[in-house]
Amino acid sequence: MNKLFSILKGDRVIWFVLVLLSMFSLLVVYSSTGSLAYREMEGNTFFYLFKQFGMTLIGFGVIVLIVNVIPVKFMSIFSPLMLIVSLIFIAIALVLNIGAEATGRTFSLGPISFQPAELAKISLILFVSRMLANNQDQENKPSRRTFYWVLGVSGVTCLAISMANFSTAAILFATVMIVMFVGRVPIKYLLATVGAGVAVVALFYVLASHVDLGRIDTVRGRIDRYIYGDPNSEIGMTQADYAEMAIYNGGRFGTGPGGSEVRNHMAAAFNDFIFAILIEEYGWFSFLVVLGYVIIAARSGVIINQSKRTFPAFMVAGLTSMLLLQAMTNMGVAVGLLPVTGQTLPWVSMGGTSTIFTATAFGCILRVSYQNKVEKSNNKPLVDLADDVPEEDQAFAEVGAID
Repeated sequence: MNKLFSILKGDRVIWFVLVLLSMFSLLVVYSSTGSLAYREMEGNTFFYLFKQFGMTLIGFGVIVLIVNVIPVKFMSIFSPLMLIVSLIFIAIALVLNIGAEATGRTFSLGPISFQPAELAKISLILFVSRMLANNQDQENKPSRRTFYWVLGVSGVTCLAISMANFSTAAILFATVMIVMFVGRVPIKYLLATVGAGVAVVALFYVLASHVDLGRIDTVRGRIDRYIYGDPNSEIGMTQADYAEMAIYNGGRFGTGPGGSEVRNHMAAAFNDFIFAILIEEYGWFSFLVVLGYVIIAARSGVIINQSKRTFPAFMVAGLTSMLLLQAMTNMGVAVGLLPVTGQTLPWVSMGGTSTIFTATAFGCILRVSYQNKVEKSNNKPLVDLADDVPEEDQAFAEVGAID
């Protein structure tokens, strides 16, 4: 156990929450993939359980690797390169899928496929954190030029992502706004940006019926169905309808593990609407998952407060905000508060390489936590002053010059 804890560095509370979320993930993924296993794996329901278990282990391995091997300064140094690479992958994915049924979300590298947007999300947050940290000091806030740089790079990145996944781009842009707020960008700049963002979304909505560009028409359709109701509901049950039914069936105490009656009727029960299945089977106990995200937010706040440098603080604020906004969006869709977006529940929904990128975000957060502890311990004397320390060595012991 001592050896295990020696590699699980960083905030132990966040580690505990990740283990808790992993347990819920395995249980609900196994329960919600029955229909998928029947269609794709000849009824082998254990296939997706083992797959999720394997990806979870890989995710924990990624976290351990980042926490123990990759210094925070490397995250800052290589963030521009990571962002450029992610934009190249996004462009290639969009070009390869022109005229195809695919939306350009996935980029294939032989047997491996991933969503370039997942890499772009982390890269952009690291890049923005770097820009804000390197262009301010204790007395001076970021300049207007820095703000324009951050806004320009973020705008281009989010626009590229929106061609394949508008909701991901919106969450990422909101995250950048939070990082800029934490990074002391003047409020008037942020308000102007929010106004411009609302205008762009409104323009996209108006042009959706006239211009065939990316997934704009899909975004408008989802908004219309949310406001005016889904016409398909008159024909049969939609995914959102099944989600509401699942929540109603769950009641206070839920139907128990594996007791979902709705899972086999939902195509996205194991990812986009997994929170609805969670409520159906565990009732009010599903609040533990919500509490887990709240605890992650609180502990990240502690990590930010303990950081002595700006880049790690901005990075933790950005990555935590991104994960929480995604979780809130997924849960809001499941309970009918938000339009259907296609966002998964971080570290709970079934995923492939998306789990690895989520693990990368948690690894960066925990690395900063570990670095804070190291820096704090290095500021203490190497020995406690005791009576048996020679008088002539007292001064040296006080500054940690002797052991």
